[in-house]
Amino acid sequence: MRETVVASELDLALVHALQLRPRASWAELAPPLGVTPGTLARRWERLAGAGLAWVYAAPGREFSRTRCTAFVLVRCRPGARGRLAERLAGLHEVVTVELTASGSASLLLDVLAPDLPSLTALVLERLERLPGVTGVDTLLTTSLPVEGSRWRLRSLDAAQLAALGRAGARPRDAVSSVGLDRVDRDLLDVLVRDGRSGFAALAEHTGASPATVRRRLRRLTESGVIVFRCDMAEGLTGLPVPVTFLGRAPARDVNAIHRTLAALPECRLVAAVTGRDNILVTLWLPGVGDIQRRETALCARLPSLTVTDRIVGLRTVKRMGHLLDEQGRRTGTRPIRPW
Repeated sequence: MRETVVASELDLALVHALQLRPRASWAELAPPLGVTPGTLARRWERLAGAGLAWVYAAPGREFSRTRCTAFVLVRCRPGARGRLAERLAGLHEVVTVELTASGSASLLLDVLAPDLPSLTALVLERLERLPGVTGVDTLLTTSLPVEGSRWRLRSLDAAQLAALGRAGARPRDAVSSVGLDRVDRDLLDVLVRDGRSGFAALAEHTGASPATVRRRLRRLTESGVIVFRCDMAEGLTGLPVPVTFLGRAPARDVNAIHRTLAALPECRLVAAVTGRDNILVTLWLPGVGDIQRRETALCARLPSLTVTDRIVGLRTVKRMGHLLDEQGRRTGTRPIRPW
């Protein structure tokens, strides 16, 4: 049995700080948060041990740009959804699995495949043939203006945000697209599970020196191959209801609509997709009653946007390669492949 952990205001501030600076040392984070490094280390150990929060390496923009990304809506027979969700969570290409309350989809999947033929094979030869599946709709992603690593908890005040921003600022060198060799893949093998692993531990795992590991890690992050994220169980956020809106708008308005959606504090993801609908946005809202209010406000603000579907998440079984329990706590990792 896991220990029941009730998150304090300090815990929430710590998670927000790690969203901004996922690999910052406790000594760097302690002054803005007003506590000692040892206190932060103990707080994080409790949160991570309870599966309430975790830091990890996720595919960055450069990696995603060279892959084929899609949102897949799966319909299934009554009684088959839970079993299918668990089976789909075992597939490396299916990075996110969400059980939904929608007539158009029993499950919402986020899929990352090496290329379009691989995605086609996954859908036609594996997903559609699973027992219990009655229909599959695939929405290819043509651009992803906002993804989950940009969402913030909003637990820090302006002074704390400014301090963390100053401490984290550094010049960024232009780095061209990179390929991955054995050392890179060994690094990622550790970092997808624990993004706060130190350079000494990473060096021991890879057989490279700490200095080499530091250079490799900087190369991977600044080239956009990976991005570090701090994620958490939905109950920790105070925004327990995820809803994905599908909609359509004239092509000339899509970019402006993306910018408006991206500015919403509750916005988790914005994507341009193919098919009858060309806009997909995921919001994390305080309650079910907020769904209609948010849709009404959006349609009033964006008159050229027509909302065609509202997919409410009931439970996330897997998020960006991490397996979750009924309370949204991390229980394990199924790393994204292939790196």
